[in-house]
Amino acid sequence: MLIMAIRSVGVIGCGLMGGGIVQVTAQAGYSVLFAEASDELVKRGLGRLRDTLEGLTAKGKLEARAKDQALSRIAGTTRLEDLKACDLVIEAMTENQALKNETFAKLDRICPPGAVLATNTSSCNVTAMAAATKRPGQVVGMHFFNPVPLMKLVEVVRTILTDEAAVQTATEFVRAVGKVPVQAKDATAFIVNRLLVPYLLDAIRVYEGGLASLEDIDAAMKLGCGYPMGPFTLLDLVGLDTTMYVAEVMFEEFREPRYAPPPLLKRMVMAGHLGRKTGRGFYTYDAT
Repeated sequence: MLIMAIRSVGVIGCGLMGGGIVQVTAQAGYSVLFAEASDELVKRGLGRLRDTLEGLTAKGKLEARAKDQALSRIAGTTRLEDLKACDLVIEAMTENQALKNETFAKLDRICPPGAVLATNTSSCNVTAMAAATKRPGQVVGMHFFNPVPLMKLVEVVRTILTDEAAVQTATEFVRAVGKVPVQAKDATAFIVNRLLVPYLLDAIRVYEGGLASLEDIDAAMKLGCGYPMGPFTLLDLVGLDTTMYVAEVMFEEFREPRYAPPPLLKRMVMAGHLGRKTGRGFYTYDAT
């Protein structure tokens, strides 16, 4: 089994997740090239990364030299073809299965034969992405958690087609960027969301049923279970639309009632009450 030495990394997408992956990869000493859909998005991504790293320096959490070195390792492009020299490409696009499959087929044609292709998906089918390529053994899931620079966990996901060498290459890369890998098989929602989403949906059902207030449910789970935040605070942080999307994918896969989004969640999403990002979810947030 030959574990590939990763030198150059490509990331597709430089939004919330992609930008975080770019940041930790560059800070770990890798050259990283991210691809975005337009020049404006490339410019915006580079600006956010610079602001983030400069903010860490201003707070004394990152030395100025380390900041400059990390920034020197980052570049952006609008051409997927520019990823042709990357040893590892991590896709961090929107959760759209058809778009991801199409992108992996393109990457397969562009990237060198030994390159490992990874997806940061939390809910899409990794096997379908692998099957869209002529190198299915080199396709893995690499699910980082938000916010990427702070969260230590990465789920390394293998399909029934994945080679052991690709899994080990991805696992070693995860360790090299300062994260803790756990391995999972390609089954909907992997480990964390398979356990977390039903808990969040049950919390909504408990509230819908009038058993207790939002505040008391949150306090009960924090103090009774030692969780860092209650389910409704977490739902607002993750985004109610995101939670509903993952729940719908899980329900479609398993057809189990516990995965079905509760009526209240559906109606809040319809109303645009998505959580912190819109200023209102289960709680209301200051616009400032």
